[in-house]
Amino acid sequence: MHILFINSLTDSWLSFLINQPIINQLFNTWVSILIVTILICFIVGELTRNFSQVDKIWSIMPIVYSGVTLFAFPDSPRVLIMSLLVTFWGLRLSYNFYRKGGYNIIPWKGEEDYRWAVLRQNPKLKGFRTTLFNLLFISFYQQVLIMLFSTPLLLAAQHSDKALTGLDFMAAGFMFLFILIETIADNQLFNFHLQKQNKISRNDRFTNSLNKGFMMDGLWKYVRHPNFAAEQSIWVSFYFFGVAASGHWINWTLTGPFLLIMLFIGSSDFTESISKQKYPEYEDYQENVPKFIPVSLKSKK
Repeated sequence: MHILFINSLTDSWLSFLINQPIINQLFNTWVSILIVTILICFIVGELTRNFSQVDKIWSIMPIVYSGVTLFAFPDSPRVLIMSLLVTFWGLRLSYNFYRKGGYNIIPWKGEEDYRWAVLRQNPKLKGFRTTLFNLLFISFYQQVLIMLFSTPLLLAAQHSDKALTGLDFMAAGFMFLFILIETIADNQLFNFHLQKQNKISRNDRFTNSLNKGFMMDGLWKYVRHPNFAAEQSIWVSFYFFGVAASGHWINWTLTGPFLLIMLFIGSSDFTESISKQKYPEYEDYQENVPKFIPVSLKSKK
């Protein structure tokens, strides 16, 4: 009954935007997947007190949405290209999560993101408030966000009869480029932590970082969060597939990348607040290296 009620709401909302029953049906399938995923993440997170359940499937859910869309529109070159790029992004990110210990043979286990443990120490998030936080922000909001930044797939499906344009190839090129940048950044960070933990022999590549205690070499010389910057850029690039399909530079799928950027701003601020407490010299690093965009923070004299 609840699923039927929600589906009727989404039908009404989506019909305002799209007057195509097949797209409405596709969107309802997305929403059904979304609801089931939210409930699983919330229940498992509560039972295990491991709040990284959404983290485990962050890289998987866009592949699911793209797969469902490609199944409904197998003859759309645009949907195919988008699905291939999403799959490449997701498999690479899943591997990075796996090698950091995020996955376990027992699905609900695995390393929890250290920031959730810090959040649980907040006196404002004790008892039932922790449960609400897990339900509303971790499980609900983040899963909705994942679906939202995947919605250019729906716009591409809506205009599946429109031929590929130069903008499609530009979006694909930039998305692939930012996936490569994110790969380089993740590899550098992973190798730094291995050296920091003495799991591999140290070399001169991360000398400054190892002396300071935090990553500041490689791509981190230019921005404080190159992996975060690349992740945001990937989904901004993905948005332009919808622009190419619809012909509208501003369309309703912009909500996804916008909210993703807002999430990363808040997430990086919280991460840096932890780093400043652990590393006395991190504040100086903040003052001299930009957060996401590699531009000078200070005018050189």
